[in-house]
Amino acid sequence: MSEHEVQYVTVHGHRRAFVRAGSGPALLLLHGLGCDHTTWTPVIDRLARHHTVIAPDLLGHGRSDKPRADYSVGGYANGMRDLLTVLGVDRVTVVGHSFGGGVAMQFAYQFPERTERLLLVASGGLGPEVSPAIRAITAPGFHQVMGALTLPGVRHAGVIGLKALRATGLKATRDLDEVATIYDSFADPQTRTAIRHVVRAVVDWRGQVVTMADRAYLTDAMPMAVVWGADDRVIPARHAENAAFLAPKARVEILPDAGHFPHKDHPERFARIVHDFVRTTQPAVYSRARWRSLLRSGDQGAVTAPLGLVEGAAGA
Repeated sequence: MSEHEVQYVTVHGHRRAFVRAGSGPALLLLHGLGCDHTTWTPVIDRLARHHTVIAPDLLGHGRSDKPRADYSVGGYANGMRDLLTVLGVDRVTVVGHSFGGGVAMQFAYQFPERTERLLLVASGGLGPEVSPAIRAITAPGFHQVMGALTLPGVRHAGVIGLKALRATGLKATRDLDEVATIYDSFADPQTRTAIRHVVRAVVDWRGQVVTMADRAYLTDAMPMAVVWGADDRVIPARHAENAAFLAPKARVEILPDAGHFPHKDHPERFARIVHDFVRTTQPAVYSRARWRSLLRSGDQGAVTAPLGLVEGAAGA
């Protein structure tokens, strides 16, 4: 596992950070809420053996700028299209983790002509349930409370405590190293503000409000795979069953002994899943006529979504 050079490009006046490695069919790796490209560090080199890997820091995250901007999933999808255009990459297999899964789905929906495949990892948008800790970000006073909790002495003790719990090896603590990194990043007021805008766009007090339930039929025109950790405590693994229901042609992999970050818990296996998915599927070929036909007939299938997803759609 090597360090990866972070590169920068300015799009619409905002600096975007990204890592690029390898050669071959392009993979766009989209991280989750509060994370950055480093969440993919355990798999970048493995994936780069066969692919061109592009792992950006989404706007408001990591080393990318954190302006007052559009932090909706649609806005992020637009940003990824523009980044790929600047980098000279025309078509990609989009791999999205958690919130990045929602962005990946939106990218595939908005830009099917640029999407070869869709791979979701413990993704948002497949059911309303989400960790109470994420819902808390939408609460009044979050910015001020987190400001107090990230004062130098308090933050230092908190990060050490989270990492110490992770070191116990208990299943319930397996994701706390990533949580510690996110918590540490909240010391930056711009980061806290950006993350609050992101969460308010996709979560309310009832849970997730963005859903793929009403557009899942469009995956008939595009290969799709879903990977989940069986012990995920952020977004329940049963949401993978929702994906299988909504997109019966999708491949579904539930990894045992893995939490919300299965690509970090089992990087070698995850890389094999991605490589096999790309190797054994044909990239989607965009046809305006086929897309039109799916859109015209799609309203007949949307009403059969599971109850939980229908409720999520109503919230949206």
